Amino acid sequence: MEFTAGGRFEVRLTRADVGKRVSVRQLTGSRAGGEKFTDTVGVLTSWDGGVLLITRRTGESVRVPEAALVAGKVVPAAPARRRGPSASFEELAGVCARSWQPVESEPLGEWRLRAASGFTRRANSVLPLGDPGMELDEALTRVRRWYEERGLPPYVQAATGAEGTQERLCAELERRGWRPEVTAEVRIAALAPLGDRDADVSQVTLGRGVDETWLRRYQRSGVPGPHVLHVLNSGPSVWFATVPGEPGEDGEPGVPAAIGRCVVDGRWAGFMAVEVDPACRRQGLATAVMTALARRALEEGASAAWLQVESDNEGARALYDAMGFALHHRYHHFRSS
Repeated sequence: MEFTAGGRFEVRLTRADVGKRVSVRQLTGSRAGGEKFTDTVGVLTSWDGGVLLITRRTGESVRVPEAALVAGKVVPAAPARRRGPSASFEELAGVCARSWQPVESEPLGEWRLRAASGFTRRANSVLPLGDPGMELDEALTRVRRWYEERGLPPYVQAATGAEGTQERLCAELERRGWRPEVTAEVRIAALAPLGDRDADVSQVTLGRGVDETWLRRYQRSGVPGPHVLHVLNSGPSVWFATVPGEPGEDGEPGVPAAIGRCVVDGRWAGFMAVEVDPACRRQGLATAVMTALARRALEEGASAAWLQVESDNEGARALYDAMGFALHHRYHHFRSS
């Protein structure tokens, strides 16, 4: 966002404000009629060597030279969202982690090392919720070694965009050459409106376990081994939804037209693996799957919904917008270079 100079500017920031949410204005040039300025809002993640580093909600890092800084102040945390349930980052991060459990897990202080033979980054990355109990460089050395021993690339999953997220860790990872490969949004919504949707759920069948038929539609599984089944079946209360497709030539069940997965955990219901046959899209099948799963979660006492969607998946994001899911925070998978 650009501004033309006007009024009196004041810098009310010091290095002691590192880690706080700030708003700064920097001089970026001049043009006819006045100077040109740019505003940046985010977490002040470092102030070294005459440069302020600010991490925005999106995870983008912005460098602001001291010499260009003309105004700055600490600002309150982003206001609570009015749409959907309230939730802290810590609560939601724990719920998300319990719904997608790795085959192997080991603590590193308050961090959690996770591995599942490479099946999804979520199950094969560090979850850094707290203090690793040692200096960051030593912790990252141990992370690299742990994943190398398992033949896996080292990933750290770190979040931005909500109170209590990990902007400073993201900045420190980038400083050390770790680069974000994938960014995803964690979205939340009230559960009851999902269950109340006027969707035809008559073809949706629900089951407790994943089977071979369901896996034929699931694009991420590859060759399904025990590690895939372990991750998919993990969670406090897991449900799988299937909409049958055309039967095979031998009359056996064919590839499903649509599938979905839901994990109920206290007041939360998490929705994952919602996939529809490309030939069957725009027929309301994704909505039907989520509606059927939502109704079952409501029966188990859940009241709030969450899901994760990659930031570049425009089709899915549009669907979830229409269903009332609001952005809570983003997370990024950083890979060691």
